[in-house]
Amino acid sequence: MEDKKQNFVEPGHDLGESHEDPFVNSLHHVIRIAVKVLAALMVIVIVWGIGDVFYVLFKRLMAPPFLLLSINDILATFGAFLAVLIAIELFINISMYLKTDVIPVRLVVATALMAISRKVIIFDYSELTPAYILATGVVVLALGITYWLITKKI
Repeated sequence: MEDKKQNFVEPGHDLGESHEDPFVNSLHHVIRIAVKVLAALMVIVIVWGIGDVFYVLFKRLMAPPFLLLSINDILATFGAFLAVLIAIELFINISMYLKTDVIPVRLVVATALMAISRKVIIFDYSELTPAYILATGVVVLALGITYWLITKKI
């Protein structure tokens, strides 16, 4: 039976493994500390983002007409929600990296798909050029194919 770990991580150098060179070992230690700092900062960003969702929603609901949301208000709220969800996905990426010392490729591609999907959801098509929309479509297609290939069982 295939190891489940192989389904979502790519091979890489294990930062946790001991290296014969003490200098390289100390560099690995510094990198692990840096990743932990990034994880802590990401939690701050997530909490701040949740506050922003509340602020955006409150501000939109309190503006005239009172307690009604226009389509632009709804899209702004969706954008704030999705930004927090993307930050959570990034935190999960960082956490998985800390646990496994390898980059979870499938999760990174899924996060990229979520981020580009957020962008598509909040597009203001009246201000975009057809080339920009087409290029975004190509990125979505490429990420979708990449995700499908990564998750495809052979």
